[in-house]
Amino acid sequence: MTNRYYFYSKTALKIIRAAQQGAKHIEVSLDLNLSEKQWEISDNRLVLEPGNTLDIQELEPVCRTENKIFIFENQQLKPLEFRGQGYYKLVPTTTVPTLEINGIKMHRSKDIDPLTDARLKTQKVVRPGDVVLDTCGGLGYSALYALKAGAQKVISTEKDPAVLYLRKLNPWTEDDPCLELICADICHKISQFQDNCFNSIIHDPPRFTSATGDLYGKPFYKALFRVLTPPGTSVSLHREPQKDKRAGPVFTQHKKAA
Repeated sequence: MTNRYYFYSKTALKIIRAAQQGAKHIEVSLDLNLSEKQWEISDNRLVLEPGNTLDIQELEPVCRTENKIFIFENQQLKPLEFRGQGYYKLVPTTTVPTLEINGIKMHRSKDIDPLTDARLKTQKVVRPGDVVLDTCGGLGYSALYALKAGAQKVISTEKDPAVLYLRKLNPWTEDDPCLELICADICHKISQFQDNCFNSIIHDPPRFTSATGDLYGKPFYKALFRVLTPPGTSVSLHREPQKDKRAGPVFTQHKKAA
């Protein structure tokens, strides 16, 4: 597989300044904060691997473009975005990238990073050995932490192919034999699961809108309880449809009696 390298304004500026100062090497992360290593600078080019270099001048537009990630692959530097029925892009943070759709962030990123958010949600419900349903998979952070919590299997559904496209390009989300990713609308897919087949459910839908209303509806919640093995726990983290848009997320935890 061709190696991929990721740049955004902060890292691009650091590389450009190092080259301007005559540095021969620079310590920086090119995998969106997964790791940091030393890279060679030679003849105003960033040496990524033998025979694969990037002209540092190409990073100048990246410096001027905040809240956007660029990927360098097959000798091409391009934005990590998707334009279809909407505009999708990955946005850098101090840790993992967050997903933005039509200008709306899909993760909590103010005063908390998306990884911490996913860990806090997951640790409330997932126990070692659980079979877990992740209803709105997104970039896969909740599924990642469900596996870290000891889940024996995670079934993660995501209905939007554009989101899955960006998920596959996100270096923080890896394939795992214990993770089954399904491209489907969970509101329809839920009917295909047997009764009492999940020990825990992570239900983290997008904010309440006319397009996502079914994910907050009573019929869907009844279906979630049908597939939940007693005693089990499902958790929902969402914004209540309230007037104060500045209000924070609300935890709603449900337990199914044995």
